[in-house]
Amino acid sequence: MEELTLDLDIPQQPKGEDGAGRAGAAEEAQPQVTALEEGQIVDYITGEAIKETPKEKVRQRIARALVHEHGIDPADMARDFSVTVSEEGAKRKRSKKADIAIFESGTVHTTANLRRVVICKPEPKQAGKNVVKLREPDQARKDLEALQELMGNEDRPLCVDGMWTDGIDFFFLKKVVSDFGANFEDRSDWAVADGTLGSRTVASHQRLRRAEPERLKTAFRRCHNYIHGNEGMPKDAAFWQFLYLLFAKMYDERVSRGTGKGRFRTGLKEMFEEDGRAAISARVRELFEDVKREYKDVFRPTDEITLSDRALAFIVSEIAPYDLSGTDVDAKGIAYQELVGTNLRGDRGQYFTPRGAVSLMVEILDPQEDETVLDPTCGTGGFLQATLKHLHESWKKQAGTYGFPDTDEERERYRDRLKEYAEKHLMGADFDPFLVRATTMAIMTLAETTGNVFHMDSLGFPRGHLSGVEEAKKKIPLGKTVDVLLTNPPFGADIPVSDESVLGSFRDGIAKSWGRNKETGEIEESLTSRPGSMAPEQLFIQRAIEWVKPGGRIGIVLPNGILSNPGPTDEAIRRYILEHCWVLASVELPVETFVVDANVNILTTLLFLKRKTDQELRNHRMGTEKAYPVFMAVAEKVGFDRRGNELHKREPDGKIVVETSVEMERLRIRGKEVTRPLTRSKPVIDNDLPVIAEKYREFRATYPVPGADPRKGTEAGA
Repeated sequence: MEELTLDLDIPQQPKGEDGAGRAGAAEEAQPQVTALEEGQIVDYITGEAIKETPKEKVRQRIARALVHEHGIDPADMARDFSVTVSEEGAKRKRSKKADIAIFESGTVHTTANLRRVVICKPEPKQAGKNVVKLREPDQARKDLEALQELMGNEDRPLCVDGMWTDGIDFFFLKKVVSDFGANFEDRSDWAVADGTLGSRTVASHQRLRRAEPERLKTAFRRCHNYIHGNEGMPKDAAFWQFLYLLFAKMYDERVSRGTGKGRFRTGLKEMFEEDGRAAISARVRELFEDVKREYKDVFRPTDEITLSDRALAFIVSEIAPYDLSGTDVDAKGIAYQELVGTNLRGDRGQYFTPRGAVSLMVEILDPQEDETVLDPTCGTGGFLQATLKHLHESWKKQAGTYGFPDTDEERERYRDRLKEYAEKHLMGADFDPFLVRATTMAIMTLAETTGNVFHMDSLGFPRGHLSGVEEAKKKIPLGKTVDVLLTNPPFGADIPVSDESVLGSFRDGIAKSWGRNKETGEIEESLTSRPGSMAPEQLFIQRAIEWVKPGGRIGIVLPNGILSNPGPTDEAIRRYILEHCWVLASVELPVETFVVDANVNILTTLLFLKRKTDQELRNHRMGTEKAYPVFMAVAEKVGFDRRGNELHKREPDGKIVVETSVEMERLRIRGKEVTRPLTRSKPVIDNDLPVIAEKYREFRATYPVPGADPRKGTEAGA
C-alpha cells in the first residue's frame, strides 16, 4: 500500500466588493472590506468594518434574523438612527438613537417613514452554567418605557412596532393610536414585513416563519433556561420537558398542515392573562396526549408535562411562530444538537463529535439515497442528522438550486424524500436509553418520522436483552444490509469491556493476547493466555467491519494511539484493519477538536475504510494484492481554539481576512415573487476540514476507490 500525502495549504480567499441588494432598484455598492483589524467585524446592515462589542454582537444577530425570519430588506434598515423625543413633563426635546431602525420598504430613511425600532443591549452574564434568569415584562418596565419613548406617541403614528432585546430577553410592543392617544400593548413577537419574503420564504402575517440558526438556538436556550430558572427543575428534567413540547410542536405542524387549526399556538394576548395561559396549557396538554398515542414506542404512558401554565405559555409563545417543518435541516440540527449536547453528556466516554468533523466524515463517505447508514453508538444523533442534511444538499445540487431557498413545492418534495429515507435507510443504536430518545426526537425534528434508533449494546449484538435487539436483528443484521457506517465510539482505558459474553464474539479477531517474538521481532498470538478486558474502541473496529456488507464504507473516530503506538496489540489491530479493509483515508485532528465539546485532551484520527470482499481477502492473504494510494491529511485548525472562540484566517500583518458571501433570498415585490442575491462580507474561519473534503474529492478524481464496486459488481481501482 502506497501512501500519498497532499499539500493542504489553504489558499487565501478572494477579496471582493461587498454590497447589499435593493429590491426593485439598482444595487448600491457597499464599502469594500478586504481585511479586519483585531476586534472588528463586518456590519450586517452597512457592510462596513466596525468594532465588535458585546452590544454589537447582539445587534448583528438581530439584524440577520430580521432579514431571514421577518422578511425585512437590509436596505430598509439603518443603525443608530436619531429620532427626536420629548422630555417628560416639559416642552424641551432631545435626540435619542434607535439601535436598528426599519423604514417603509423602498423609501428614504426619514422619521416620517419610520415603521419599527429596536433597542439592543449587551447579553447579560450567566447566573449559573448554561442558565440565565429570564424576566417578565413587568420586571422590564424601565426598558419598555425607553422603547415607548423611541416609538413616540401620536406624533409618529406609523411607527407601530418596537423590540427591546439583550440577546436573551425579548420584549415586543405594538402601538395602537386612537382618539384617546397612544396605547402600547405587549406582544409575543413581530409580524412578518409587508411585501417581502425573507430567505426562509415567509408569505404572510398568518404563516409561520422559517428560523435563522442563531435565533433558533437562542429560542431553544431561552425555553430551557426558563424551565430551569423559573420552575425549579434540575437541568436534565428541564431538558426533557422542553423536548416533550418540541415534539408536540412538530406533531401539531404535521397534523394541522393546510388547515390553519393547530393547537400549538398563542392568541394575541393569551400569554399575558391568567385565563389565556390556562387555555394554552389545556390545548397543549391535550396535544401531548395525542403525541404519546401516536408515538407509543418513543413515549411512556407516565410521561407528562409538569410545567406551570405560565412556563408552558412562555415556551409555546417562543417556538409557535416558527415553521419547523419548513426551516432548513441544518438550522434545526444546529439548534437541537447544541441544546442536547449541553444536557446529555455522559460519563461513559460519550464524547459528542464536533459538527465540523461529522460533516467531513459524511462528505467523504458520501452516502446515497438508496444506501443504508448506521451509527452503532449514535449518542444524540449527530451523524444521522448530518446524513439527512447531506442528502438534502445533494438533491439541490443535482437540481441546480444549491444556495437558493427551497420553494414551497421543493420543501414538500424534499420533506417527503427525507421521511422516506429515514424510515427505510437511517439506522442508529445506543446503550443509553436517554440518548436513544434524544436521537429519535432529533430525527423527528428533521424528517417528521422517528426513524430507526435501537436501544441495545452494539458490541453485544446480536445477543442482548435490551428492547431494540430483536428489531435490529431484522433490519441491520451483521454484514447484510449496512452500506455506510459512521461512528465515534466511546473510548478510554477507564471504561474497559470485560464481560466474556461480549468478548467471546471477538476472540477470533481482535480480542487476543499479543506479544513480540524475541528473535524476529514480529508480533505473534499467545496460545496460553487471552485478555480479560479490552478498550471499547478496539472492539468497535472489528464490529464496524463486521457490520457493513462487503464493499461497505466505514468512517470511525479513533484515538491516535491505535494507529501509531508500537505495542504488539495496537500493531495487531492495524494488521487486522489492513487485512479486512481497503484504507480510503486518514485525517488527523488537532487536540482542540474535543477539548471544547468534551473537555478531553486527546489526539484523534478520522479513519475511513472499505470492507473487502471474500476474494479480496484471499488476495491479501496470498500476497497478490496490488499497492494502492491512500489519502492522508493533518488538520491543524478546526475553526475554534481551546476555549471555543472562533479562529479567523489572517493576513501577514495580522489583519483578519474577509470574504464576500452571497446568499439567495426570495422577496415579494409588488405582488410578484423574485429571487435576488444578498451579498455580505464576513471573516474567513480558519478551518482546514472543508479544504480537506475538497482535496479528497480531487484525489478521488485521479485515484478511484480501490476494490470492487458493490453497485457494479466490478473492480474499481487497483
